Amino acid sequence: MSERVVYFNGNFVPECEARVSIFDSALMFGDMAFEVTRTYNRKPFGLKEHINRLYGSLRLMEIDCGLNPNEMERLTLETLERNLPTEDSDMDWQIMHDVSRGPLEVYRSAFSEGIHSTVSINCWPLITHMGGFAPNYSTGVHVVVPAQQTLSAYLVDPKAKTRSRLHYQMAILQAKRMGPGRWPVLLDSDGYLSEGPGWNIFLVKNGVLLTPEPRNILLGVSRNTTLALAKKLDIPVRETNLGRYEALLADEIFCTATTYALCHAVSFEGQTIGNGQTGPVFKRLMQGWQDYVGVDFVNQAHSYAERLPAWEAAQK
Repeated sequence: MSERVVYFNGNFVPECEARVSIFDSALMFGDMAFEVTRTYNRKPFGLKEHINRLYGSLRLMEIDCGLNPNEMERLTLETLERNLPTEDSDMDWQIMHDVSRGPLEVYRSAFSEGIHSTVSINCWPLITHMGGFAPNYSTGVHVVVPAQQTLSAYLVDPKAKTRSRLHYQMAILQAKRMGPGRWPVLLDSDGYLSEGPGWNIFLVKNGVLLTPEPRNILLGVSRNTTLALAKKLDIPVRETNLGRYEALLADEIFCTATTYALCHAVSFEGQTIGNGQTGPVFKRLMQGWQDYVGVDFVNQAHSYAERLPAWEAAQK
C-alpha cells in the first residue's frame, strides 16, 4: 500500500486523507488553477516555468493562495523529497499543483477555522502514465477534429490553466466515438487549429516547424521547450494560423505535452501524414529533447510498461 504524502493546506498528510470540501469553489465552479510537471532523473523539469504560469493563472482568477512563488517551489521540492523513498530509485514522478479560492463564503458556518484558499501539491509515480502511454511512441497517434470548439480568449483566456475544462472532456468523448486512440485537436472560433486537451500541436512543411499562434491556446511549457530546441537546432519556426488544409498537406505532425514530451501523428482526419512514420524534423527534436533532459524517456516508458502489472498489484 502507498505511503505517499500530499502537501495540503499547510500540512503533509497521507495521500488517502487529502480531501477537498464539497463546498469548495473548485467543485462549485471549476474555480481552481492547476499545473502538472514531471521529473527526469527524479529532478523536476521546468518547475519555475510551471509555478510562474500557476501564479499567472491565480492573478487572472483573483486568488490569493497565501504563498509566494518561492514558498511554493520550496514546498514542492519538499513534497517530492518526502515521496522519493516510496519507489525504486529509477522512478520518475508527476508533480501536480491544485489551488482554489476555497469554500464559498455562503457556507462559512461549516468551517470553524475560517475560510481560506485550498492548496495541494501531490506526487504520483509516472509508471502508470508512461507505462500506459509507451505504445504511442512506436505506433503514433491519430489526430481528429471534434465538433467541440475551444473557448475563445474573449470568453475565458486559455493561457490560464484551470479545472474549468468541460470543453476538453466533450472533445475527448467525441473523438472516442470516431474510433479507438483518436486524439482531438480543437478548432478556435475562426476555424483554426488551437490545441488538444492538455497538449499542443506542431506541423512541419518543407522543413519549417509550424504551430498555432498563441492567442487561443495554453502556452505549454513543453511547447516553449520545443520552440527553443528548434532554434538551437537551426530548424525554422513560424507561429501562425493553421487550418485543416495546412494539416492535411503537412509533411509531419506531432504533439507535445509535459508527461511524454513528443509524440508523432500517423494521420489527420483519417488521412495518412507523410508515410505515417516519424519524420526527420521530429527525429531531430526527439533527440534534442532526450539530450536536453538527460533521459531516454521512450525506453523508460517501455520499461515502465513491462513493470506496470506488478506495480499495480503491489498497490492493493
